[in-house]
Amino acid sequence: MSRTTPSTLDRAPQVPPVTPQATGYRMLPQLAGRWFLPLAFLARLPFSMTVIGVMLLVTSTSGSVGRAGLATAACSVGTAVVGPLQGRLADRLGQRVVLLVAAPVHAVALVLVVVAALGDRSLVELLTACVVAGGSSPQVAAFVRVRWMGLTGGRPDSLRTAMAYESTADEVTFVLGPALVGVLASVAHPAAGLGAAAALVLVLGIAVALHPTASAAPSRAGSASTARAAGLAQVARVVAGPVVGMLAVGGFFGATQAAVTAAATGAGRPGLAGLLYALMGIGSAVTALAVVLLPDAFGLRARWLVGATGMAAGSGLSLATGSLGPLALALVVTGLFVGPTLVTLFSLGSRGVDPRDGGTAMTLLISANVVGVAAGAVLGGIVADRAGGAAFAVPLAMALVLLGAGAVTRAGRTS
Repeated sequence: MSRTTPSTLDRAPQVPPVTPQATGYRMLPQLAGRWFLPLAFLARLPFSMTVIGVMLLVTSTSGSVGRAGLATAACSVGTAVVGPLQGRLADRLGQRVVLLVAAPVHAVALVLVVVAALGDRSLVELLTACVVAGGSSPQVAAFVRVRWMGLTGGRPDSLRTAMAYESTADEVTFVLGPALVGVLASVAHPAAGLGAAAALVLVLGIAVALHPTASAAPSRAGSASTARAAGLAQVARVVAGPVVGMLAVGGFFGATQAAVTAAATGAGRPGLAGLLYALMGIGSAVTALAVVLLPDAFGLRARWLVGATGMAAGSGLSLATGSLGPLALALVVTGLFVGPTLVTLFSLGSRGVDPRDGGTAMTLLISANVVGVAAGAVLGGIVADRAGGAAFAVPLAMALVLLGAGAVTRAGRTS
């Protein structure tokens, strides 16, 4: 009988063993390979470019902010509904096949959104294209986290380091993505942002799919159906608390965006809204990286509670400010607590779940965040229209919901 030799793509990544000197973030390139970190970082940029790209394009072509709001909401609905399905398929079939399908479909869908907007197509056609674009968006951030679950062998310290890096990468891309779209819209055309996102996702999404680390992601390929059913039950049980937490964090983000926009507009400086909001993201990215320095005695549940308390205090400061200068300082302070909270929620989402269900768990968390952002933006916008700067009461309320969720989540799963 002849022996079958596995293809290069199906082999586990051939990387040097981690040396004793490689600690903290220095071990990540050794585990995944030198080029994986920049590749995975750039590959998530299209996700952060889509919503703002749709908003700018539809607003400029239709002259209606309301129509643009519906279009961006349709993108979010698509992501929230189909994202976890992508995760479940990846758990069953492997990440490679899911990404190789999702990346080109997403690129085509973004082109269709551009065609619908520029061609003044019906609202139904536009929203359909947006739903497909959102649903087909490759879940790079979630899938990369699952790969780290395999690459680190589930070792708590190593996995926490990887999760901290990933949260920082998310924060940085969610600052760079919208900025890139804004630059392209200014120097070229409002459609250029979505065009660039389509090109990036086609090239980089496929590159992530073909990277050898895809073999490190645990999956249930070949498992019995009973094992799959048990896995789903376990995912639902383990990630319920973190999912509620991510929903609240998303609501906090969306409401803060609306409140910052209202405050900048009220001060006669609407162009500063994006810069002010970015201040919170920068602070969040810095402290997310610093999570690895926290002692093990400061458990995950305690970090959740402290992070939520800090976010609530920061929103209270923002609510009390009367000018943009103090508001900028309040947003920086708020961001210092956001990063560690995100790292904590993702770490909790991976703890206790069967690694073969990691894709489902991670996409559930990210989808909850997407839903929260959309809901928070709507609620924050309504309050901002009626009460201006008092809209910071909405992110304050979201932070209190986050605090409550952390308080009632069972300590046995969170510490």
